[in-house]
Parts: sequence; structure tokens; C-alpha cells
Amino acid sequence: MHLGPVIVLDPGHGGTDTGARGAAGIAEKDIVLQFARALRAELERLGYRVAMTRNDDSNPSYDDRAALGNAYRDAVFVSLHVSSTGRIGTARTYYYQVPAAAPAPSGGSSSPITWEDAQRPYIETSRRLANLVQIELSHRFAGSPNAPTPVAVRSLRSVGAPAVAVEVSSVAASDPVAVTSLVGPLANSVARGVAAFHPITPVATGLP
Repeated sequence: MHLGPVIVLDPGHGGTDTGARGAAGIAEKDIVLQFARALRAELERLGYRVAMTRNDDSNPSYDDRAALGNAYRDAVFVSLHVSSTGRIGTARTYYYQVPAAAPAPSGGSSSPITWEDAQRPYIETSRRLANLVQIELSHRFAGSPNAPTPVAVRSLRSVGAPAVAVEVSSVAASDPVAVTSLVGPLANSVARGVAAFHPITPVATGLP
């Protein structure tokens, strides 16, 4: 038995929002749900508690997704996506970058953090999480970058916890199996990165 963070998995899109679509009929919303379920199983096997922003073909709002992550005291948030282009079988990790035009919160350090700025205090820890996940992905998926990328990812902006987005390429594959076959290795790689970032802690039994 273990105590540790809750890993919140966020399969992007859903419902009428299919996300990226490929000529072979690949829909991003379906692939990321498969990815999330496989990743949940891998994380639970390691002893983590896992929550998902959706486990069906629904499409929660950005705020609803963030609210689930923010509901836990000790959370790690992972948003899952499939790109519309890119080399098949590569994967990238992103962490939030505040847009250059965005003003800093006013009122000093004692001011409450708004939803618009919830990720700001976690950017450095999110960068560290993203780096550990990307290291695992680059080892498993040839051609993937060695370092994560800072981007103003909307799904991360309102999350008050370490948060990253993982994107695999791509719906442009001519055969859906070329993408779905990545689900297991991706889940394993991301789980390893999360475990390196926030190891689970054995529960003390009180016995000698």
C-alpha cells in the first residue's frame, strides 16, 4: 500500500469536438482515451491513485478539467493529445509558458492566484516533470526531441499543480494501427517519467 499524489489524466477533446482527424478515420479524441486508459492501468499497477477528466465520449470544459486537478491537494496533471502532423511514432512533452503579452498578477505576493494564473507558481516544477517525461519518451521513440517545449497550452493554464501535455504523432498515419500500437509504450514511458518526478511513499506500519 502506498501514499502519494493523485495523477489526473486529461484525454483531450471528446463529444462533438473530435480534435485532429486523419484521412484513415483516426480521431484524436478516441486515441487519447485509449492512451489515458492504458496509462491509468500502468500508474495504478505502480501504486498511484488516478483520476480522469473523462472516461467516455464527453467533452468537459477547460475549467471543469482544471477543477478536477485542483480538487486534490497533491496532484500531477497530464493532458493527452495527438498531433495532426509530424513524424509517425514520435512524442513531445509540453509545459506551460506564460504568453509574453500577459501581465503579471497585481497586488503583490499575498494576492490570491486567479484561475487565469493558476499555473504560474508551478511552471518550474512543471518544467522538471516535462523534462523527466520527455527523457523517457526520447529513449523509447526514435526521432522524438530530447527536451520538452514551453508553450501556452490552454489545457494547462488553470491547473494549480505540476502539469504537462503529452502529444504523439500523428493522425496523418495511413494505418490507424500505426498510432494505436504506440499506446502501450507511451503509457509505460509517461508512467516512468511521473514516477521519477514524484515517487510513491510506502505507508509506515508502525511495526518494528
